[in-house]
This record gives sequence, structure tokens and C-alpha cells, in this order.
Amino acid sequence: MSAASPQQRPPLRTNVRTHRTEWFSSARTNVGHVRKANEDAFLDAQEQGLWVVADGMGGHSRGDRASQAIISALSDFSKTKNHEQDLNDILARLDEANQLCREESAGRGTMGSTVAALYVYGTHAYVIWAGDSRLYRYRAPDFVQLTDDHSLVQELFRLGELSDDDLDNHPSSNVITRAVGVHDTLETQVRRISVKPGDRFLLCSDGLFKDVSHDELKARCISSGPDDAVEAMMSLALRRGGTDNITAIVVQIPVAAAGPWPPS
Repeated sequence: MSAASPQQRPPLRTNVRTHRTEWFSSARTNVGHVRKANEDAFLDAQEQGLWVVADGMGGHSRGDRASQAIISALSDFSKTKNHEQDLNDILARLDEANQLCREESAGRGTMGSTVAALYVYGTHAYVIWAGDSRLYRYRAPDFVQLTDDHSLVQELFRLGELSDDDLDNHPSSNVITRAVGVHDTLETQVRRISVKPGDRFLLCSDGLFKDVSHDELKARCISSGPDDAVEAMMSLALRRGGTDNITAIVVQIPVAAAGPWPPS
């Protein structure tokens, strides 16, 4: 299991391999070129089939404390043979992180974090998120976003009050409508999806996708192995200015799993 927090020096990179793994993953976070502190954090719990990206809000050290609260709450998660029980466990841990952030921020301003999580079990997975950190899936030939941003501009877009061209330049583009620590009750969105051999997933904070286009993400996500894919995406975001903290995780489902599929 690998976890990264803002306290660790960027750039940070993990690429854990085990001979019995059912999937492969690589993760990295970087403070970027503008921010003084990294408020992003991630969890790369490959052996548990769980990957998480959290993007803190509220300024250092409140933002990094919030994102780390999420990672700490999930870091000792252990999968069982009951996937519904596992989902409830993950959601309960996020509720605990939400409560911690609310208690620590009482009367002292915002202490919150977005979260995007992927939990894989056999031929299915749960996508869990709150905020605008994203999760994509590449299943040849399609590269699709599996999450919907929980943001003010996305709400206005869905209501028809903004065009697609207005999204990035709107003055409220950074206003998040759901996040851990923002409200007394955490409202996450959960989506159950299928998983097939050869699928590749990308989890990332907004520091990646706001400087790298959808097509550019696809080209780099699928061009090589997970480690090189993460490196290519992060490098491009940094070359574009690194205007925010950047975090990315690439998860690969093997084309030919070792042993029977789905894994037991």
C-alpha cells in the first residue's frame, strides 16, 4: 500500500508491483510551479483494489490537513468478499473524515477537500466522488469521464445557463458544491461500473485536467505503461505552467489476468 500526503516532498512517485497482483498502478503528485504547498494527497492501495485522489481546499495547512484526513481514514481499508459491505465501509470512512474536518474548522473558515475514489472488485468497480477531482476510463477506443464535476459552473451548464465555451473562463469556475468538510452531512456520488481486461483508469485532481485537454490526456494515458503514462501527463501539465498542485493515478487492468477471471 502506498499513500502520499502534502508533507512528503514533491515530486513523489510510486510504482508498486507484486507477482500476485490483479492489476497494476502508478501514482504521482507534484506541488506545481505556482503554489507554495501541496494540498493534494493520494492513496495507491493496489493490493486492496482501492485508489483515491484528494484535493484540499482552505489554504495551507487547512487544505492539506483535509486531504490527508481522507487518505488517513482510508489507508487501513481492507477488502472483504462482500463488495456492498466494502462500499459501506469506504463511505463510512469518508463520513469520519468529513466530521473531523468540520470539527477542526468550526468557526475558523473552510477546511475541505474533494475526493475521487475507485474500488475494483472482480468484474465490477465503484466510482465514488465529491467535488471536481475526476476519474476517466479508457476502454478501446473510448476515453470517457466517469465522474461529473460537483461545481457551480457545471450546475449552471446543466441548467443551460452557460455554454461549453464559458466553463473555463467563468469567474466562479473554482466554486465547488460538494466536498469533504464543506457541509455537516457529506453528499458523495456513487456509480457502479463494469471492469474488463485491458481497461485503464485515470484518477486526477483539477491541476492536471485544467491545463491538459481531454484528447491530450487520452493520448498520454494509453501510449505506454502506467508509470510512463503518469510521467507524460504530469510533465505536460508542468510545462503548461503547473498553475496548481497536480496529482494523477493510472490503474491498469491486465489484458490477460494471471489465473481465472474474475480474480477470486
